[in-house]
Parts: sequence; structure tokens; C-alpha cells
Amino acid sequence: MTTTATAPTRGVPVGPGLSMFDPIFIGIDEFGQPVYITLAYRNLLAGGEPGGGKSGLLNCIAAHAALSVDSRLVLLDGKLVELGQWEDCADAFIGPDITEALAVLRRLQMVMNNRYAWLRAHGRRKLTAADGLTVITVLVDEIAFYSATVGSKQEQEEFVALLRDLVARGRAAGIPVVAATQRPSFDIIPTSLRDLFGYRAAFRCTTPNSSNIVLGHGWAEQGYSATDIAPTNQGAAYLIAEGGVPRRIKVAYLTDAQISGIADYAAWIRRPTPTGTPDEWEAVA
Repeated sequence: MTTTATAPTRGVPVGPGLSMFDPIFIGIDEFGQPVYITLAYRNLLAGGEPGGGKSGLLNCIAAHAALSVDSRLVLLDGKLVELGQWEDCADAFIGPDITEALAVLRRLQMVMNNRYAWLRAHGRRKLTAADGLTVITVLVDEIAFYSATVGSKQEQEEFVALLRDLVARGRAAGIPVVAATQRPSFDIIPTSLRDLFGYRAAFRCTTPNSSNIVLGHGWAEQGYSATDIAPTNQGAAYLIAEGGVPRRIKVAYLTDAQISGIADYAAWIRRPTPTGTPDEWEAVA
């Protein structure tokens, strides 16, 4: 992992000591009240048209994870620039290379299996903050790039299979997945994958069917349709989280300068120390 050598000079408006088991601030609701999600035991799917605000949501989560003392970041970004500023904070940053993406997903699968073996040996069902193991937060910007654009059909199918396994089994092992797509369609997000995401955020969609693909069948017919979001209202979305019913939210926005400052500080506090000990992520490297 590449880290900065000296302390950053710019101020950071949040302090160290956060945890991935803490609620993550992602924005406000339609009444102006803050919206938090607890991601350690959940997965989150964000979908909607380009420019709707999905990257803003991913950056809010990446900022919290980067500043958390018990978190490690794994980033997959086909465009390189949406999550690129967090590269120095990440254990793995994958660009438009499906071979590398498959390698890191296989590696995560091995870590997950090792953690479940450890839990079984201790008569447990899930990790807790007291276990001292890191939460490996996986962020994927644009599922469709890896599942339908680059690579051979066999590689694309393997990517979807590995991602589905990670989403299905990873959360109890401390490996939550946050994934986004500009193409909310059944060929990109099949129901069998969509339903594994406990949290879902639908940004502006062009059709009620696209909104339903993200939130779940029937929500648009009940009045929760992301087609109602104005094209100029970037960052607005319908979120299904703890309550189980969509709520209208406005995602917090971090400017490039703010992201740069937070990422610089996070990379500095994550620098290797002489007393640092490797965990199982290095053990399977």
C-alpha cells in the first residue's frame, strides 16, 4: 500500500478513531434530519442514471472507511477517477482490468472462508468489533463494466459469481460490499443478486421498471419511483435501509478538494508502523 510520508498540512473536519461498526453519515432526509446507515453487517446497492449522485454516496462511505481504525479498503473502479483519490488508502485498487478484479475477488473469497473457519472453531456466527479483525470494505463503481463490458464471457460470468458469493456470505465475516451501476437492468442486476443487498439506493431512473430493479418489485407502483426525481436534483435518491421502506434522501457531497484532504490525512494515519502486525489479508497475498 502506498502511503504519504509526512503529516498533511490541510485541516480535516473529522477526527480519527471512527469504526466501521459506527453509523455512517450519508446525508439528510426530506425533513432535513441526518441519515445514517450501519454498514458492517450489510451490503448496499446504488443504481440510477449517470450524474445522479451515486459516486457521492460511494465517496461518503469511502471517507468513513478510510478514517476508521478497524477498516481496510478494496476498490474496483473501471473509470479510475471516481474512487481514484482513495487509492493511497486502499489495500487494493483495481482499474479497468478484469484479470486483476477476478484475482482480488478470489483473494477476498479465501479471506472470507478463513474467517468462517475461525468463527466455526469458536462456536460463533459473526464477527464483532471486539474480535480485533478489520472490516474489509469493498466498493465497486459500475458493476456493468466488469460483468458485461470488459473481458470474455467466461470472465464476466466468473466476476458475477464471485461478487454474488461475496455479497451473500461476506457480511457476517466482516466483508461488506457497496456496488453501483448506471445500468439498472435485469441482465446487470438479476433478482438473485439484487435481493442479497440489504440496503438499496435508487437515484434518478428513466423508467419505473429501472427503479423497481434497484429497490425491488412493486415499490414504484406504491409511489416510490426514482423517475420522480428531477434531473437537476443530483444526490437525491430513494433509500431502503433499516426501516425496510424507501425514504427520500439527499446524499452528502464531498468536493474533490475535500476528498483529497481527507484521503491525504487517512493515508498518513494508515502508514506502516514498526509495531504493526499483518492480518489474514497479507497472509493470503
